[in-house]
Amino acid sequence: MDEKTMVNDVLENVKASLGGYQTAISETENANLRQTFQTLRNNDESFQYELFKVAQTKGYYKPAAKATVTEISTVKNELE
Repeated sequence: MDEKTMVNDVLENVKASLGGYQTAISETENANLRQTFQTLRNNDESFQYELFKVAQTKGYYKPAAKATVTEISTVKNELE
């Protein structure tokens, strides 16, 4: 497995774990456990962003094209 594949796999796995943390946080009543999940989520978010910057620098990740002003207005209007 090459480096690009490994980096993209890790990014996808961290993205999935962030969703899991969000679900756990929103469904946890115990304040200490909730705080633990929030800390884990925050750490994963920081790790994901640092790895994303590495991937982008190496050309492993290319973000989607930026939305046009028209596209942004359309979505905004649909949500209002």
